[in-house]
Amino acid sequence: MHLYLPISAFALAASISSGPVNIVSLSAGATHGLRATMRHVSGATFGFTLLLLFIGLGLNELLLVFPNFTVWLQWAGVVFLVYLAWQLLCDSGQLGDAEQMRRPSFVSGALMQWLNPKAWLASVPGMGAYASDGSLSLVVQFALIYFVVCYFSLAVWAYVGAYLARHVRNPIYLRWLNRTLAVLLLVSAGFLMLENF
Repeated sequence: MHLYLPISAFALAASISSGPVNIVSLSAGATHGLRATMRHVSGATFGFTLLLLFIGLGLNELLLVFPNFTVWLQWAGVVFLVYLAWQLLCDSGQLGDAEQMRRPSFVSGALMQWLNPKAWLASVPGMGAYASDGSLSLVVQFALIYFVVCYFSLAVWAYVGAYLARHVRNPIYLRWLNRTLAVLLLVSAGFLMLENF
């Protein structure tokens, strides 16, 4: 128990704080509702947990051998954040059947985590701090705790988005919400670009 509480606190701080996947969860919740957004939440949680397990089982050692992969991953993350921002900027704010084609999916949520710089920044130091001995049991325990906390955190963001949509049904307001979220994603991409120079 003395280890579970710090792991849970770390996972909560990293998962519930603002980041690209959280912003997309909020936007999807506002646009598509909570039930449809839970596919994205589930996919993002599974994707992150898989990334966490791979890091714990030695992927970070591979990254040390191939440092250019990390740079490539950062640039892919920048491109992905700009793409997400563009999608939010172009969103009409209309609720209903017109948005059916772009509903969040399990697969896109999972893939998003592998291109999410915040996910990499949370998983590498997290595993280093709490499962650095490489014990399979500790890596799995850490991943399971993180799974529960991450799922809860992303669901909260999706719920807030759905709550906002219930009270702000005007497409103009939803458009402004999405544009604000797009700017936040572009700021995140900008910070990543600055790190690469």
